[in-house]
Amino acid sequence: MDYAADIAKYTSNVDEAAVKALASRYRLVMSQPDSAVVAFTDPDELERVRENFLIKRLGLSADDDLEGGISAVGEKMKGVSRKSRITVYYLLAEHFGKLGSL
Repeated sequence: MDYAADIAKYTSNVDEAAVKALASRYRLVMSQPDSAVVAFTDPDELERVRENFLIKRLGLSADDDLEGGISAVGEKMKGVSRKSRITVYYLLAEHFGKLGSL
């Protein structure tokens, strides 16, 4: 999958280095069909995104309106049935100004 092209559907600013960093870091996750996508309708999945990516990986805290960021990205990708984890993570990092942390 061309992650940069998918990301470009939702933002005009695609940082190739950040995309490569995400693709490299989550290579194994992306190789499994179930874990390669984020299910915005699954509260457990959103909890994992919040805890494992936003808090642990990006170093954010509850004070950073994590729910608002997740909702904003979900709204951007509304209508897409299989939301790529790389695209979701990129858009979240962009939303919180953390692309340099990837």
